[in-house]
Amino acid sequence: MVLNYIWIAFFIIAFVIALVKLVFLGDFDVFPAMMDSTFSSSKTAFEISLGLTGVLSLWLGIMKIGEKGGIVNVLAKVLSPVFVKLFPDIPKGHPVTGSIFMNIAANMLGLDNAATPLGLKAMEQLQEMNPKKDTATNPMIMFLVLNTSGLTLIPISIMVYRAQMGAAQPTDIFIPILLATFFSTLAGIIITSLYQKINLLNRTMLLTLGGAALVVATIIWGFGQMDSLLMNKVSTTSANILLMTIIIAFIVAGMRHKVNVYDAFIEGAKEGFSTAVRIIPYLVAILVGIGVFRASGAMDMLIDGIRWGVEACGANSDFVGALPTALMKPLSGSGARGMMVDAMTTYGADSFIGRLSCIFQGSTDTTFYILAVYFGSVGVVKTRHAVACGLLADLAGVIAAIAIAYLFFS
Repeated sequence: MVLNYIWIAFFIIAFVIALVKLVFLGDFDVFPAMMDSTFSSSKTAFEISLGLTGVLSLWLGIMKIGEKGGIVNVLAKVLSPVFVKLFPDIPKGHPVTGSIFMNIAANMLGLDNAATPLGLKAMEQLQEMNPKKDTATNPMIMFLVLNTSGLTLIPISIMVYRAQMGAAQPTDIFIPILLATFFSTLAGIIITSLYQKINLLNRTMLLTLGGAALVVATIIWGFGQMDSLLMNKVSTTSANILLMTIIIAFIVAGMRHKVNVYDAFIEGAKEGFSTAVRIIPYLVAILVGIGVFRASGAMDMLIDGIRWGVEACGANSDFVGALPTALMKPLSGSGARGMMVDAMTTYGADSFIGRLSCIFQGSTDTTFYILAVYFGSVGVVKTRHAVACGLLADLAGVIAAIAIAYLFFS
């Protein structure tokens, strides 16, 4: 229901702004630009879905081997103490906990192509337990917030972009991104727990969150001892080794349990194809709405208004130039990436705005894209408090990113 209102708002606001530009400014290009954006966005949505087909088939095939080989069940049992507290509505030891863990782990390592199919698999399993098939359950919402908060340990793609844009030290945003995304995820968990009346003040959750904080601190310290070249090599190599290890471990587990791994892979791969087809309408809807909103100039007006408000309050407005990346990130990952590159091109990769744009890019995830794809894949239309929790987690990430950028780079 919330996505419905947001989608309608995109079109109405864009139309009103375009009409004002045409009547009062004589801008005859705005409506053609908006119509062009509908066609290009529709094409992009289909291309994304088409591109996902192979990846979905691969990873859902691997996951099917893992299910039949018992690995997913093992992960579910290991994670039960934590997941029982965080997802109280999921039965203890249910296989979906293993799928959720695999998805979160892939996101943390920046393995987007692996994370999406694993996440869609988790949503299908959660939907099987859903008594109201058109309405999001509490576990679904908590799972999506963990995705939209964007916890990332290795933001390798952002460091590569910075290197391409001529940054003197492409990895100087590594620690700031790690800190910002950690606060975003922590805020998402706390906010969603308050909505769902989940008690986090227990021994299991305090040890888990404290342990996570210790791991983050250790990673920060370890990478802080490396130069930029070594950091990039270690990050890339670690992520790819882990990914291949997962594939081999699933295959070996299947062989140990005398599973026909080839047939199991084919069975899972078929699910990947059907899932990719199902998400096309949802992607077209959300990307077309975003494209029209951008083409009308509404985003530029919003940024100018924020800058005026900040300066009117007498506050430092240096961060406002990077806000397009932050505002675009919940709507479109590729759009936010374009904003980040544009900021580094305009202001310089090593400028305050250029660095802050990179931190924004890494501190949160594409909330509306994730909601549209994940809920759309299982036919959920009533999202309840998912949008509110996701956006509040994004807001926490943005605020943390601004504060951390001023601390590190002002």
